[in-house]
Amino acid sequence: MNTVLPASPGRTRPHWVGLLRRIASPPLSALAAGRLRATLPIEARDGHATPRAQVVHLEVFARTLAGLAPWLELESVSEPREAAAQRELRALAQAALAQAVDPASPDCLNFTEGGQPLVDTAFLAHALLRAPQALFASLPEITRDRLISALRSTRVIQPGFSNWLLFSAMIEAALLHFTGECDLMRIDYAVRQHEQWYKGDGVYGDGAEFHWDYYNSFVIQPMLLDVLATAAEHTGVWDSLFPAVRNRARRHAAVLERLVAPDGSFPPLGRSLAYRCGAFQHLAQMALQHELPPDLAPAQVRCALDAVIRRTLEVPDTFDDHGWLRIGLCGSQPNLGENYISTGSLYLCTTAFLPLGLPLDDPFWSAADEPWSSVRIWRGDNLPADHAL
Repeated sequence: MNTVLPASPGRTRPHWVGLLRRIASPPLSALAAGRLRATLPIEARDGHATPRAQVVHLEVFARTLAGLAPWLELESVSEPREAAAQRELRALAQAALAQAVDPASPDCLNFTEGGQPLVDTAFLAHALLRAPQALFASLPEITRDRLISALRSTRVIQPGFSNWLLFSAMIEAALLHFTGECDLMRIDYAVRQHEQWYKGDGVYGDGAEFHWDYYNSFVIQPMLLDVLATAAEHTGVWDSLFPAVRNRARRHAAVLERLVAPDGSFPPLGRSLAYRCGAFQHLAQMALQHELPPDLAPAQVRCALDAVIRRTLEVPDTFDDHGWLRIGLCGSQPNLGENYISTGSLYLCTTAFLPLGLPLDDPFWSAADEPWSSVRIWRGDNLPADHAL
């Protein structure tokens, strides 16, 4: 098993920027030009491409922005090539947002038909909260008003009794932040139900049952943290829960770091493996928010995330001939796609890049490379034993 380490900390960030630009440019360019419906390929399981066609466009857009947002919000980008790439993608994202909610646009997106729009409106809401200036305040007033209407319109969709409760809560958190009003009951229900579903050692059930998968990182922990943080900013409700939730989140970040093998692979367990490195969104968010546990150095998390990103996104056949992602965890593996997976779903991989929202002088980027836990353990280092929360 070969260890994957970047050549130097100074080369990792430009590499991430280039790869994220490669992933994000096709959907953002297409939607900004009003040609997403005309150009987006829909790869899905046999018989599922047609139903996914109703929801895939919001899906690809929202999930792209969810990972891109912190970098678009960053103000201190001085390296010329990175600054140019950031300006380009920020302008495309803003133009795409206008198209997405313009009723006259050929790419006006579906926020209400079927259940799936609730999911991806939540990822869009998360992106807006991660980049409130770049993706909301900087928009024309008419686009901001239409975005708020789109968020509110999803209230007609009833969430499933699962992690889906957090989708409704995330949308309400964004409404609270940007308008000062929301349906607090939707937040309260999601928060209290996840308290009941907490299983121990930093893990929540997805509903009453426990599942071996990465949904604590895909959805549950990142959204629960940011819903509570937003609520704390605007109300005094749920403040007493925040310390325990944050402590669990730190433990789960530590577990995720230990799951990264020396070659950047990780256990291929559970649903939605086609989200690729998006399985490490929670670890990436904890690094972004300076909430890593004390025994996890930011540099070792950078190296671990870099290894996962390279292992899942730099394999032959990851992209099609037009630059769109293909279903798979390591290359093209269409059989890994469940019936709810299509091309748009795959773009949750962008959330592994969340630490690009940190400036270059942050220790996450400036500190020298450090091997992550599994590298050290499997080369024989005498590390302390891992302990449950």
